Amino acid sequence: MNARAPLIDDDGEVRELTAEDFKHFKPAREVLGAELYAMLTKQRGPQKAALKVPTTIRFDADVLAAVKATGKGWQTRVNDAMREWVRSHPVG
Repeated sequence: MNARAPLIDDDGEVRELTAEDFKHFKPAREVLGAELYAMLTKQRGPQKAALKVPTTIRFDADVLAAVKATGKGWQTRVNDAMREWVRSHPVG
């Protein structure tokens, strides 16, 4: 059996992997617990509502910082605020 070079050096850095390294790797389903593997590979089902549309918008830095400071879900809250504004400002 040929000795392989360690994957990690003395500083804890992972070296560049080679094709030979990949030959020795096992599939995730063989090394992860069944529950973790199922969670990581779970597929999303059909959408019940229209998907959101990705876009780019520019905010002043202080506005964006304040909204992000509200924590997880800030994008949903911005979407809800915009929806409320659109409803209260009908076009035409």
